Amino acid sequence: MSAKQKMRHVLDVLGDMFPDAHCELNHSNPFELTIAVLLSAQCTDETVNKVTASLFQKYKRPEHYLDVPLEELEQDIRRIGLFRSKASNIQKLCRIIIDKYGGEVPASHERLTELPGVGRKTANVVMSNAFGVPAIAVDTHVERVSKRLSFAKPEDSVLEVEKKLMKLVPREEWTITHHRLIFFGRYHCKAQSPQCPVCPLLDGCKEGKTRMKTGTKTKNNTKKPKIASEG
Repeated sequence: MSAKQKMRHVLDVLGDMFPDAHCELNHSNPFELTIAVLLSAQCTDETVNKVTASLFQKYKRPEHYLDVPLEELEQDIRRIGLFRSKASNIQKLCRIIIDKYGGEVPASHERLTELPGVGRKTANVVMSNAFGVPAIAVDTHVERVSKRLSFAKPEDSVLEVEKKLMKLVPREEWTITHHRLIFFGRYHCKAQSPQCPVCPLLDGCKEGKTRMKTGTKTKNNTKKPKIASEG
């Protein structure tokens, strides 16, 4: 079976498992999504949604984030990891959006990655979910699953994983595949204690087969994800 044939099988299985996979960060517009994804680095979507429930009521537009002292914004997001640096990046980001883009989030991957706190992953999420441009954002779940299923090597960087997935997955399926890989990694192929005994993709997972043979429950041979620091 070729790599593309294997990927087609994986895509079909994931489609059956998670037909309605979607972005789980609550948002109502591109600006809110950008803020939510920025906050999600090294933090769970669940925690981000709890914080943004009140945050997005208080701050509706970029200028609203600049109307308060930095210390006040820090307190508003203090439940989020790295809240001080994220608060600073949010205010810097809002200033640029106002000064350069008329208060609107730019619908350009290149321009998005120039914003403070916005890396390639964040830009891909915003472009695909807010602007409908196909993209595969590689977060810790996508990276882990891709390496476990041997679509990428253990030593591959986040960018290398993304490029390999883009070659194997049809472009029109990039966005939904991103969501399904996240759901698969978050709810099934977890970092610790993955559900190997009931995994429909076990035949294509060397690590899973080894775990089943040895009875190992928590072994994880993939490298520590780099995505958290990329935004």
